[in-house]
Amino acid sequence: MSEITTPFPLSLVWFRRDLRSFDHAALFQALRQSKQVIGVFVFDKTILDHLPVNDRRIRFIHDSVIELQQALLDLGGGLIVRYGEATDVIPELVAEFGAQAVFVNHDYEPAAIRRDQQVATTLKTLSCELISYKDQVIFEKEEVLSLSNTPFSVFTPYKNAWLKKFYTQSDDFYSRAYPVEKYAANLKAVSHSEVPLLAAIGFAEAQQNPINLPAGMSGGQQLLDEFTNRMKDYDIARDFPAIKGPSYLSVHLRFGTVSIRHLVREAMQQIRTAANQGAQIWLNELIWRDFYFMILHHHPRVETSAFKPAYDAIQWENGTQADALFQAWCEGKTGYPLVDAAMHQLNQTGYMHNRLRMVTACFLIKDLGIDWRRGEAYFAQKLNDFDLSANNGGWQWAASSGCDAQPYFRIFNPITQSEKFDAEGKFIRRYLPQLSKLDKRSIHAPWKAAPLLLQQAGVKLGEHYPYPIVDHDSARKATLTRYAVVKKIDTTTESEH
Repeated sequence: MSEITTPFPLSLVWFRRDLRSFDHAALFQALRQSKQVIGVFVFDKTILDHLPVNDRRIRFIHDSVIELQQALLDLGGGLIVRYGEATDVIPELVAEFGAQAVFVNHDYEPAAIRRDQQVATTLKTLSCELISYKDQVIFEKEEVLSLSNTPFSVFTPYKNAWLKKFYTQSDDFYSRAYPVEKYAANLKAVSHSEVPLLAAIGFAEAQQNPINLPAGMSGGQQLLDEFTNRMKDYDIARDFPAIKGPSYLSVHLRFGTVSIRHLVREAMQQIRTAANQGAQIWLNELIWRDFYFMILHHHPRVETSAFKPAYDAIQWENGTQADALFQAWCEGKTGYPLVDAAMHQLNQTGYMHNRLRMVTACFLIKDLGIDWRRGEAYFAQKLNDFDLSANNGGWQWAASSGCDAQPYFRIFNPITQSEKFDAEGKFIRRYLPQLSKLDKRSIHAPWKAAPLLLQQAGVKLGEHYPYPIVDHDSARKATLTRYAVVKKIDTTTESEH
């Protein structure tokens, strides 16, 4: 890699969803191309003003920013932290320090793109450039295309093309780390910038996360180290919410406290050395993440509309009754234990197991007949790891309106899902303790249990736990009728009854 012959005298690195000091594309490039580099982070009012005061994600970000600041100090630099409108603060910092360039990593969400365009326009008036690099994905935008040179809309051929491109280079070329430390001497020492207290930016000193999610780079490394030892079992363990199957790294990926290149290298190493299926399936999940970022880039309309336009013709339930059903779903009071336990997990912790994201989404859409966009918005509000592309992709998958989605007539049976993936009822008991004394057969559908059994378990339906708010078989028939407007589009595979 050649050296820059005419470096910028001074540049800023604007950290956003990349809160780490290692293997960081924008930081590395800024250090290579600049004589001096200052790191900055903005608690952006444009985003924060729309969040509740007890939002757990702000605690995670806050803790991660503190750790990032210390890491940059240890490298000889520092991190300036501000609170305000990023579109105002970044130009102000450029003017204050006389910076000639602001380095960032790409953000693919429509609102972020508009923000960056606005900042870039303002910086031009200050004779300053906004320079952006790929960092949070392995492949982006047009880097993986079909043989006809068009974007993929089905995952498996995309995955195959992704892997083919990845393997065309040796020595993990596409997942190689950026050696930030090599150029760390170009970091400019700055006066210590106090990270504002949560209260100062409008947030409560949030309660400790019930799942004790460790924040920052150290938290991400801790989780990765722990997951590496059980990655080989991921293909089987990932579907059962009562056991430790997932990596729990999604929130760290969301805020960039881990490097996607590092994770891919870990998966590839296990695939090559042990050829284990778990590592391959986990790699597939990382590729799904790239896939959804690519879809959002090429089809930004999916933020508010169906990927398959015909699905916007579906008539969803609305009115007072639909609002009541939606509220019951949000509060975990549907009368279907696995659905309710999953919603309690989300509401209490900000986390929901991936299998249960599918189950709860399918229930809202195809049992209650409620617009997927309402569920997507609720998840966006509650999920610690909320990421627009993945959240939208998951909800459109469940609604059958997305790219490579389940066919419309595949309708999850919430009881069957419960019996299959929480057979012993351990997960249900954890989040619905009022059902804890029911046996492993009755706990999946309490309303089917004998009255004496319910009495012995101390469960009075309608008081301790609700009756089902909808009959699944009837709801299934209603869904097939509702989706009749798109019947000609989806004609693959049979449904789950």
